[in-house]
Amino acid sequence: MPEKRDRFLGRIGSGSLIMGIVNATPDSFSDGGRFQTSAAAVAQARRLAGDGADIIDVGAESTRPGHQPVPADVEQARLAPLLADVVESVTQPVSIDTSKASVARFAAAQGVAFINDVWGLQRDPAMADVVAETETGVVIMHNREAADPACDIISDMRRFFDHSLKLAQAAGIPAGRIILDPGIGFAKSGHQNLQALNGLGAFKDYGLPILVGLSRKSLLGAVVGDEPIGAMKIEPRLVATLAANLVAAANGASIFRVHDAAEHLAAFKVFDAIRRA
Repeated sequence: MPEKRDRFLGRIGSGSLIMGIVNATPDSFSDGGRFQTSAAAVAQARRLAGDGADIIDVGAESTRPGHQPVPADVEQARLAPLLADVVESVTQPVSIDTSKASVARFAAAQGVAFINDVWGLQRDPAMADVVAETETGVVIMHNREAADPACDIISDMRRFFDHSLKLAQAAGIPAGRIILDPGIGFAKSGHQNLQALNGLGAFKDYGLPILVGLSRKSLLGAVVGDEPIGAMKIEPRLVATLAANLVAAANGASIFRVHDAAEHLAAFKVFDAIRRA
């Protein structure tokens, strides 16, 4: 889907873009088990698109803290009944959330326009070549084997991105198809997650778009708690997600991976209007 890929890439910088989440998993922390059939996944993709999502991200392996990794054949089997249907059901591009090259290749054959790799081309040695061969865009996310609260997280992220970008260049992935993701909530202490959000400006010199995925994560619950707020019983993690994403936008992020597209569309309309003024 090069036309969908290029149309999306061409919009980066014109305003805040929303990536809507469709989890085809039994165990994701927010909505596991809800979108594992084609009908359910398509309905969710259409709902997100109608609510303002600019791209739909489908995943079949949970990456929540403490998750159990699944083999590539299981991941692909979860996607097989629904991925092509999701791609065909929306005009927006679709990305696949996977770190396995074989799953990425399968997804590209179903029409997926982007590979969203939570290991930034570094876990599966074939991933960079698959991205290059399929001509998909790629999200390179920072990750670690384990959190180290003593490390300088911004320096660690730069080392990681430098290595990933060398892999991308060696494989022939054009820089114009690459998006960086700081990996909020992945192998970082609570303080490091906040430092990463506050320090997004440190990555502007790469000249690449920045995607942030922190929707409803436990690091936000640690700040605001999980008890509903006020008489209206407002979800605290939703409010916290909106606040954190607005900070990320102010610090240079341009793409936001979220569960709640409509609420973010409204918030970003205000943010972008103020920015343009």
